[in-house]
Amino acid sequence: MTSTPPTVWLETLGCSKNQVDSDKVVSMIGEAGYMDAESPETADVVMVNTCAFIEAARQESIDVILEMAETKRADAKLVVMGCMAQRYETELVEALPEADAVIGLDRYPELVGRLDHMTEWEPLRITAAPTSNMDILRRTSRPTPATPYAYVKIAEGCDKGCTFCAIPLFRGKQRSRAPVNIREEIADLTSAGVGEIVLVAQDLAAYGRDIDAPGDGIVDLLRFVSDVEGLRRLRLYYLYPREIRPALIEEMASNDKIADYFDLSLQHSSASLLKGMKRHSTGEKHLNLIDSIRVAAPEAAMRSSFIVGFPGETDEDVEGLAEFLKAAQLDWAGFFPFSAEEGTPAADYGGQVDETDKAERLRYLSAIQDDITTTKNSEQIGKAFELLVDQVEDDQPVARSYRQAPEIDGVVLLDRGNPGDWLEAKVVGGYGTDLIAEVIG
Repeated sequence: MTSTPPTVWLETLGCSKNQVDSDKVVSMIGEAGYMDAESPETADVVMVNTCAFIEAARQESIDVILEMAETKRADAKLVVMGCMAQRYETELVEALPEADAVIGLDRYPELVGRLDHMTEWEPLRITAAPTSNMDILRRTSRPTPATPYAYVKIAEGCDKGCTFCAIPLFRGKQRSRAPVNIREEIADLTSAGVGEIVLVAQDLAAYGRDIDAPGDGIVDLLRFVSDVEGLRRLRLYYLYPREIRPALIEEMASNDKIADYFDLSLQHSSASLLKGMKRHSTGEKHLNLIDSIRVAAPEAAMRSSFIVGFPGETDEDVEGLAEFLKAAQLDWAGFFPFSAEEGTPAADYGGQVDETDKAERLRYLSAIQDDITTTKNSEQIGKAFELLVDQVEDDQPVARSYRQAPEIDGVVLLDRGNPGDWLEAKVVGGYGTDLIAEVIG
């Protein structure tokens, strides 16, 4: 038995939603008395929050688990958690003898007890560690972020049933948080110095439907949280096209706190492929949606992601997507090769596309979008923006305007500024996906 609080290092993989989970796990075990380790080499417990979205993410998770097993002290414990642990718990227990515990999403309430047992720590706690079937989604307590922006998850799971997506298999059906609970978390973060809040969910625009929220769930939520003290900018991630109603577009365009930034989950332009994905849309409907957004918010920035090599995709479909990109003129776009996920309908579809063809198509489409992004960036030269300084790297202030989401888009390189500063600056040049600006005044 040890009387000294054990130290924990948590390595997070995957998307921003996983980062939110990690923040809340850190808070939960911190409340139980565990301490943050300075590095994985010095930790008593090393935890890996895994991603299971596609094959590449799962392979990265395995690689990092094995790397942490090599890196940690011989007497330290290794815990595998997160999406991969949820979906493949039995397989991981058998395949990874290096792991001392595999703990899926629905077993997070057991986490503190498992850590106590593994570390042989017997603290005297005034209140017991959580043992109920708590959904970590609804925890509001989090560590103070290291950045002036933070992600807040407003819902978990998804009801859409897209044929390529395994998320509902391990994240479950949509579960929306209560508005008051979300506002409380945002207020805690802004009081700690966070100026930009990024709202995330698997299907963000469908927020509130599962809890019979009155009115228009997501629109009412945006209005409810917009006046939180200290909040300077709200950003929305992962908008399913069919859920983007006129009221949401109008609220995003007219609410001064909300970034005119539309993260559209379009996936493709081919009507037949979209039908096969169970997406119920067409390229023409996508363009109509984009046009309606630009009417309401002429200066809006738009991003989307696209699947390349979905079963049955032809060269004509790829050319159709290329023409769609040229017509849509999105500011940012990401392209991902189709991954046949076990348990999803699309994994068993005929017409699977060769991996070499997927890679060639991805390079072709990415090159087209790169040119569009470069042109859209050049159009910003001479304009002034309010910028949030995220960090100073090698004496170079790195900032973003409303047009750039953290960690996935380009940045603005400034002549001066400190992390957390909000500065007015004029764009004077560009370099690849990044812009160069000078502070005004």
